[in-house]
Amino acid sequence: MNGVAEIKKYPQYILNYRLFTYETIMIYSITQGMNKSDSFITIKTNYTQMKITVLFLMITFTAFVRGQEKLEMYPDGIPNTKEGVDLGENTPELYFYKPLEAKHKTSFLIIPGGGYSHVAMKHEGHDVAKALSDLGYPAFVLRYRLPKADQMLDKRVGPIQDAQQALAYIRSNTKMLGIKRGKVGVLGFSAGGHLASTLSTHFETDYLNKGLSAAILRPDFSVLVYPVISMDDGITHKGSKNNLIGPDLFETDSTRFSNELNVTKNTPPTYLVHAIDDKGVPIENSKRYLKALKENGVEGKLFIYDTGGHGFGMINRTDARSWLDDMIGWLNKTKT
Repeated sequence: MNGVAEIKKYPQYILNYRLFTYETIMIYSITQGMNKSDSFITIKTNYTQMKITVLFLMITFTAFVRGQEKLEMYPDGIPNTKEGVDLGENTPELYFYKPLEAKHKTSFLIIPGGGYSHVAMKHEGHDVAKALSDLGYPAFVLRYRLPKADQMLDKRVGPIQDAQQALAYIRSNTKMLGIKRGKVGVLGFSAGGHLASTLSTHFETDYLNKGLSAAILRPDFSVLVYPVISMDDGITHKGSKNNLIGPDLFETDSTRFSNELNVTKNTPPTYLVHAIDDKGVPIENSKRYLKALKENGVEGKLFIYDTGGHGFGMINRTDARSWLDDMIGWLNKTKT
């Protein structure tokens, strides 16, 4: 008999490594009406194979868990939260991917997209962090709070508070995290690109009210992948706009969060990625941001795909070129 196939006879709680013993399986087999001698022979024959299988699964699971570390981002409590509210799944989280060999001092803060209605943690978050970590870059993935009026005193600033807190946390805890102090850049996708561009243009404002300086709150560089940049109705992603500053829309908020209007000479160098056929978030968002960068004398590059649409993440399967590889090359040549 095959030891792995034989495992399927037993319920999951018996195969839990804490309960997995020869005696436990033997007792279970007898109580289920199996012949005692047959059970004994089957289990004894396959016991070693079963132990090896369970050990392999435990090692695999442990390796996966060790690939990332969840950090305590707000040790003193989450700001801008209404009294008595349980944030539940909307609790902000920060995950750290520490490279096995830290080849670079530069770290990445990754902000996934999701239209400010959800957070695409896998293909725009964890997958990207793992790839950068494999290249030797410390990488962090932020699950930011979605703007919810029933949870927050001011839903418009909840996401940027989390982004500023994450950046400040990384810069303040390099020694504890076991990484070298160096540049910290932000990498955002779609609505996460809007949040990343907000982080890159609003650093003169401490949304946490902690007295943090612009030097702490300014990323050293930005990477914006098919980003929502503008709140201009002609080019914005209406869902992102509505979720962040709606449903009652005011011109002051639209201007405040149209980040092409907030670029200055102090805005970080920026690498943008967009597909021409993006119907969800028009490429005009990236073009306007790039234009503002150039007008202010800031280094910028727009990597353009002809096809790929929106939401392709790290890999555009319609084009053999890798924006990630090109971005790393740009970063190595750019003064940040």
